[in-house]
Amino acid sequence: MIEIPAERLNAEIMTAIIEEFILREGTDYGAQEVDFSSKVAQVRALLKAGEVTITFDPKTENCTLLTRQQFRREVEAATEAESKADDDTSIYEDYCQDQGGVE
Repeated sequence: MIEIPAERLNAEIMTAIIEEFILREGTDYGAQEVDFSSKVAQVRALLKAGEVTITFDPKTENCTLLTRQQFRREVEAATEAESKADDDTSIYEDYCQDQGGVE
């Protein structure tokens, strides 16, 4: 997962990402309904404050918004998965050496 700095995006792209995110999130079940333009303004404020970040996942080719905490968890999970894959490779290499190599 890659973090995309909001300041590197032009206003049109930024608006499209925010609007797509809001529409994807579905129905608002809060105590009172918030209109679409207010939601866009709220998300812009969260981005400006650094509480929300824009991310891109190369595997799914999907762009989304995550809180800082969600982004950290995603990065930690990816790092753990990478580490496990490295461990699996070293176990295989150890096995091959124990068996006298692979033909």
